[in-house]
Amino acid sequence: MAKKLFFGNLPYSTKDEDLQRAAAEFGTVESATIISDRMSGRSKGFGFVEMSTEEEAKQVVEALNGKEIDGRKWIVSEARPQEERRDRGDRPNRGGRY
Repeated sequence: MAKKLFFGNLPYSTKDEDLQRAAAEFGTVESATIISDRMSGRSKGFGFVEMSTEEEAKQVVEALNGKEIDGRKWIVSEARPQEERRDRGDRPNRGGRY
């Protein structure tokens, strides 16, 4: 069963391939994705990696969490489910325009 990991405090220059390479030392990477801002396309400084097994995921967390890479201490942990968001249409009108 694949296990999804959260990678935080990443340099904004980090690419999907960088995450892939870092995690691949510990096993098979199913996917690696840096989260980007929709408007600017700039990295938000975090991403997700999906490992093929839970054992490999644990090794990645133990090896990379708190490790300084590119001048930043990476935060690596098990990803939590995304919280459900309210639909933006539920917000009150702020400014008179739609």
